[in-house]
Amino acid sequence: MPITTPPPDQSNTAPYEPHVGSTRQYMRDIILGVNDGLVSMFLLVVGVVGGGLTTAQVLLAALAGSIAGAVSMAAGEYIATKSQEEVFDREEALERKHLRHHRHAEKDEIRDMFGDMGLQPPDVERIVEALDRDDEAFLKVMMALEFGVVAEERRSPIRASVYSGLLFVAGSLPSTLPFVFTDDPYTGLYIAAVGASIGLLTAGALKTLITRGNAVRSAAENLLIGTAGAGISWAIGYLFGTYAL
Repeated sequence: MPITTPPPDQSNTAPYEPHVGSTRQYMRDIILGVNDGLVSMFLLVVGVVGGGLTTAQVLLAALAGSIAGAVSMAAGEYIATKSQEEVFDREEALERKHLRHHRHAEKDEIRDMFGDMGLQPPDVERIVEALDRDDEAFLKVMMALEFGVVAEERRSPIRASVYSGLLFVAGSLPSTLPFVFTDDPYTGLYIAAVGASIGLLTAGALKTLITRGNAVRSAAENLLIGTAGAGISWAIGYLFGTYAL
């Protein structure tokens, strides 16, 4: 029968806040995908409009950039995540071997780790004795403490790549779609600037629903990064269009 802790008196305690859930380990992919789509595609259209391209040429560049960026993000995230997970699998297999053939060394190692946390020697010994009776529990604790790997936090390469690729496309839409509906590149750029700004502000603010940070500060930071990049991109495009074309 599992041991349960009775609920405390709630009169003087803060309300219980649940954790993020099963998508927590993919937040990097989600934020990176949408933010990269918003920033990189807006900088791309700013640069090519500044360089004097026509609306059709800007649209072609934006579509090509969106597809290339999404494929690159998805492929890169798949390979990187798969490689990382393979490293963890290798470390887990090696840890099993260590537990089988060098158990005393592993027990000494875990004693040191719990001791470094501030636990007293008698408490450490009780924990080690309990773990010594269950190989799987011993392995999970060693993986968590030695490598920072918890089974529930492992990442699927496919899910990571899908999140990155699809959200990059979603982030690219505010900077791409305006050039579908207008013949004037500067009108398209103005609409793209509004859409990208709204997207950056929204992405920055929504991130704080999970991080519990300051929504205004996060949104402003996101917009500032995009604006600074756009200024540099416009200058490069303008100079290239003026002196190289």
